[in-house]
Amino acid sequence: MPYVYAFDHRHKRPPMEMKDLLGGKGANLAEMTSVLKLPVPPGFTITTDACRDHMRSGWPTGLTDEVARHTGRLEKAMQRRLGDPSDPLLVSVRSGAKFSMPGMMDTVLNLGLNDRSVKGVARATGDERFAYDSYRRFIAMYARIVLGLDGQRFDDELERAKHNARVATDAELPAEALTDLCVLYKKLVKEGTGRAFPQDPQRQLRGAIEAVFRSWESPRARAYREREKIPHDLGTAVNVQAMVFGNRDDKSGTGVGFTRNAATGEDKPYGDFLVNAQGEDVVAGIRTTENLDDLGQHFPSIKDELLGIFARLEAHYRDMCDTEFTIEQGKLWMLQTRVGKRTGRAALRMAVDMTNQRRRGWKISRDEALLRITEDHVEQVLHPRFASNDVQVVATGLAASPGAAVGQVHFTADAAAEAAAAGTKVILVRTETSPEDVHGMQASEGILTARGGLVSHAAVVARGWGIPAVVGADAITISGRSFTVGDVTVGEGDVISIDGTTGQVVLGEVELAASEAPPELDTILGWADSIRRGKNRRRARLGVRANADTGADAAKARSLGAEGIGLCRTEHMFFGDDRLPVVREMILADTPDAEAAALEKLLAVQRADFVEVLEAMDGLPVTVRLLDPPLHEFLPRIDELLVRQADGGLGQDETALLAAARSWHEQNPMLGTRGVRLGVLKPGLYAMQVRALVEAALQRAKDGGKPVVEIMIPLTVTREEMAEARRWVTEAIAQAMKGSRRKLDITVGTMIETPRAALRADEIAEAADFFSFGTNDLTQMAFGFSRDDVEARLMPAYLERGLLRRNPFETVDVDGVGELVAMAVERGRKTARGLKMGVCGEHGGDPESIAFFQRVGLDYVSCSPFRVPVARLAAAQAIVADG
Repeated sequence: MPYVYAFDHRHKRPPMEMKDLLGGKGANLAEMTSVLKLPVPPGFTITTDACRDHMRSGWPTGLTDEVARHTGRLEKAMQRRLGDPSDPLLVSVRSGAKFSMPGMMDTVLNLGLNDRSVKGVARATGDERFAYDSYRRFIAMYARIVLGLDGQRFDDELERAKHNARVATDAELPAEALTDLCVLYKKLVKEGTGRAFPQDPQRQLRGAIEAVFRSWESPRARAYREREKIPHDLGTAVNVQAMVFGNRDDKSGTGVGFTRNAATGEDKPYGDFLVNAQGEDVVAGIRTTENLDDLGQHFPSIKDELLGIFARLEAHYRDMCDTEFTIEQGKLWMLQTRVGKRTGRAALRMAVDMTNQRRRGWKISRDEALLRITEDHVEQVLHPRFASNDVQVVATGLAASPGAAVGQVHFTADAAAEAAAAGTKVILVRTETSPEDVHGMQASEGILTARGGLVSHAAVVARGWGIPAVVGADAITISGRSFTVGDVTVGEGDVISIDGTTGQVVLGEVELAASEAPPELDTILGWADSIRRGKNRRRARLGVRANADTGADAAKARSLGAEGIGLCRTEHMFFGDDRLPVVREMILADTPDAEAAALEKLLAVQRADFVEVLEAMDGLPVTVRLLDPPLHEFLPRIDELLVRQADGGLGQDETALLAAARSWHEQNPMLGTRGVRLGVLKPGLYAMQVRALVEAALQRAKDGGKPVVEIMIPLTVTREEMAEARRWVTEAIAQAMKGSRRKLDITVGTMIETPRAALRADEIAEAADFFSFGTNDLTQMAFGFSRDDVEARLMPAYLERGLLRRNPFETVDVDGVGELVAMAVERGRKTARGLKMGVCGEHGGDPESIAFFQRVGLDYVSCSPFRVPVARLAAAQAIVADG
């Protein structure tokens, strides 16, 4: 199979469907060229197969010949030769992975220039300034990307040249200054590498191709893929394309355009544009851009042509597209298109709008609309905002990514990442960001830049990740570790607030309030619920519950669409200031009467808590897990008590607490006296909790409510253990129901959270009405990982080296933990056909995990209240994807 394909190659299927092989950019260039017949500069794509082979064993055999053959074909099409001293062909070399990774990998422009061919360009164009401007750009870019030199040294020389020439922008530099810059740049290359800047175009081309291959493995690209859950083994394609020049003259320009507004979803094209510039100038924020209306002032006929292309692209891709275009001496060229990234608000609006636009001759179905909304889109519209408009605004920039953020100012990505790792909320402030800043951006609450437009690196990355961002706040002047706005100076560590929805920058900490979701969110979630509950689907519905421990949390979860509570952790009710002393009293009790007295006190407060939760979820199931953690968690730490003892001695109560802490101390408490094992040692504890719950349910029924109670026994591992626990519960229910003629809806089940329980699910099902999979502990025990210790230290190394494809605590490990869950489902239902099953770990809110749980036949997932909308959407998407 070939490694290289020309853009106009006739594939057996539409190129846009071949992103695995051609990469996203290559597939779309081929689609625009061979299918849509748009004005695209010719070129060829080196496939992802070549990249993967290069990663495994170096430069692939036969690739040199294929590249040479396609280069010759390109030279023939352009009637120019690469490196020709009279009128050379120049090419760009760009990355293009299957999934869009904006700014994460490398690009080289103007390749083919050298000391001889630059003179040929000057003669052929009659423009010496243009020729040497292109050459100095190429040298600097090649030196940074291919040769690995520090780009700042080249930027410093450019700034010095502008200062000496007394001009504000590089477009104003005269030819002589640019010629001198080329000499200085080549000198920097010689100093940095020990070798002269390469003059052979074929050597330049191979170096650029290999640099793009290498950029797939760059730290910033790996960090982006981990964030976006993109596999590391896909590789990138490389696109070699004839150059067209937006920096030829004032009849030339370059820009980035969107067929709809990617920030708001408005059905109106928008974009950024520069006259006499190259594409890097637009996204780098080096110059202040103009918009598409301004494009119409400069080039009215080209604007009309561009908008016509936008309409064709939308109709063809049936989605909002973003594009890159260049105008060379009055002719429009399309350099790229792809389905555009968008904010959550825009994604929701577009998805709904596109189901109802028959007038355009095309529309999408509701199923398609649902599949276009991601977890991040939903999270973004639930972002916080300023609680009040009465704020002191010190600067205003472009509203690049919605949501408000508060944090300490840090001026470098490293400083931001370090501060965030220490627990500080950070706002990253930069003149403009670059791909090298990704790790700091990812760690920050918000991003503020002094330069850049709505398609700058900072804006695109922040929008994609749902990080609030304000860009192009040009009133800000950054100097070292501070910035000034007028007479106000903000130093590193000072607190500011930003609003990425309005573009406002405010001194100090502003109180934040929850965002108001757009109406389209309710529309989308309504469609999702209809799919989950529909009878015409082959799959049974997948319910969505919430993990909630208080009445307030339960009410919030219900307002967000929760269909019950899948996990109410009763231990969380014990940590209140008024509860903890009573729990300790129970632990310290040295007689049955003393323990019973303490349990009676706890019963009263537990009953009140349960009444609130059941009231909030009236008519919906509430799964209450009996006490799970070991008792030492309710006692002071031994080392803290010993310090107090050494400092001044302990009182009688503290001495008793120290003795109890030592008595209940365990070397491995996760595998110790917790869950059902506590019930074995302290049967009165579980009996008290069941009585409190049943009495609360009776109270709700008396008040006209409809309580639905599910009592969950944690950590059972054998049939006998589950049967014994069920006996305790049944006896406690009977005691609590004495004298009442009311009938309550109460079931008893268990949490499956050990490999043995999963393997013996058929036996445990004999004594259970339902299973709930605790995938957090199941993952820890299946892998032998302690989550508290592994995630910060070990997990990054495992992901970086490819030892694990995903963090199993974020997305369920289908091959291990998933197999245990699937096995338990199958075996449990063989014993009890109507056995209800759900999942209540962190995976209950993860879309990929939800899709797996749908496939194996669980009845519901349960997650944190604020993840409920995501889970509702993901559950419907899983049903749609399964047909």
